[in-house]
Amino acid sequence: MRFTSLTEWLTWQQTLHPSAIDLGLARLNRTLARLGWQRPDCPVITVAGTNGKGSSVALLNRILGEAGCRVGTFTSPHLLRYNERIVIADREVSDASLVAAFERIDAARGEETLTFFEFNALAALLVFETAGLDAIVLEVGLGGRLDAVNSVDADVALITSIDLDHCDWLGRDIESIGREKAGIFRAGRPAIFGSGTMPESIQAVADEIGAKLLRHGRDFGYERTADRWSWRGVRGELRDLPPPALFGDIQFDNAAAVLTVLEALADRLSVSKQAIERGLQTVQIAGRFQRIRRRNEWILDVAHNPAAARVLATQLQALPASGRTIGVCGILGDKDIEGICGALHSSIDAWIVAGLSGDRSIGPAKLAGRLRNCGANVIAAHDDVVSACVEADAAAGPNDRVVVFGSFLTVGAASAWLAVDTARSGVPGDSGATFVADVYTLRPWNVT
Repeated sequence: MRFTSLTEWLTWQQTLHPSAIDLGLARLNRTLARLGWQRPDCPVITVAGTNGKGSSVALLNRILGEAGCRVGTFTSPHLLRYNERIVIADREVSDASLVAAFERIDAARGEETLTFFEFNALAALLVFETAGLDAIVLEVGLGGRLDAVNSVDADVALITSIDLDHCDWLGRDIESIGREKAGIFRAGRPAIFGSGTMPESIQAVADEIGAKLLRHGRDFGYERTADRWSWRGVRGELRDLPPPALFGDIQFDNAAAVLTVLEALADRLSVSKQAIERGLQTVQIAGRFQRIRRRNEWILDVAHNPAAARVLATQLQALPASGRTIGVCGILGDKDIEGICGALHSSIDAWIVAGLSGDRSIGPAKLAGRLRNCGANVIAAHDDVVSACVEADAAAGPNDRVVVFGSFLTVGAASAWLAVDTARSGVPGDSGATFVADVYTLRPWNVT
């Protein structure tokens, strides 16, 4: 046994491969073959996209769970605990299960120097292999074509949206990024595009390989009334549905695409309208316009690219504050900082900058300078998220609100601090987070 604790395994995995990101399937496929991995006999849904992946996975998991299905989900990155990435029937995988999977992977890999994410994906597949699942939902980590989860053929592939992000790896234009993400399509199987504007490259890939492309607005869609909505699919429709519990108009796009996925799998998974209604009403996901009540309101959102920032701005405008909106902003240095700032400039009255750790970080003073150059009213810059949150909490009056955004790292640290501060101070409200002591000391892994 190389290590006994999960933390030791995770720390070591960061050092094994020369590059943190090294897209490709060859190493993982060779290791899977040595492991003798057998794909479970259940539908696999693979979800890719620039934004909306997490919400779509959460909707799929909740609706299928309400239908009585035992679902395994693989997502990344995590907010507080690595274990969040692998969930079976709404329960995070245990440390012991992860350690056992890592031991098997380490023994089987031979001389392969796997990346951190490849270890992660392999562990998920090993856990799912013997879990007795009715459905598996795999979230793409980066891109699609060369992402580790694409080693498994999807029965249904969903692309939620396409916009500019991760351009160093996926391409500098929408068409290139679309082609990379469409790499999750499979011949003869449903491929769903879930938002309004679709790059031509997605249709081209579907045509090249013979995937059955279903497109929002053409093959499926929805109509909204004051407080209900109706969905139409390829073979049927559902009327008078409750709105998704996740906030924002964009969630209707996500929900409509998810219902189209479920329609495509209707011959294998039985999902009633009642299960859909309960799933829509009970779905939750941390860090996506997550509203936390204290003496004032805090909103946590992992928006880390201009498209997500535009959605966040729209959501903030739909719920105007009676006082100021104070932003706690931590963004990695390889992101489009100016694009994010431009999208949120008119929605945030005062910006407090937080530094992040890791090789992709940018110093808080430099980040503050770039934001000020875009016209942001930066009132303070701190070396870490916790210090920025403390200042925001002190500066916010009872009618003000605090919005934390820019990265999973930013929101994860803020969630942990809010949980501890609420417990310590007795401030009314539910932080929606469980504190883990090492959340500030473990290195950032595969963050966006």
